[in-house]
Amino acid sequence: MDRYLIIAPHSIGDCQKVLKQIEATGYITHFDWGCMDNEHCGWVIIEADNPQEALMVVPSFNRHNARAIKLTKFSPEKLKSSHQS
Repeated sequence: MDRYLIIAPHSIGDCQKVLKQIEATGYITHFDWGCMDNEHCGWVIIEADNPQEALMVVPSFNRHNARAIKLTKFSPEKLKSSHQS
């Protein structure tokens, strides 16, 4: 499985709805939230087979605003080989 960073922005008006739906799925403590600093967004790292599967953690009504970014860890060897022409 790959690891994905999920970025899930939402409006201030949808904040409570998003939080309650994510709480209902059991992922509320997996996310980090910026809402208390007026940055209405949640961030979480999820293991999934593909970005679409990773985005399933975001409520369906707000999924179109979310992004899934595949994460990669580089070792010194992998870094060298990734930049060779």
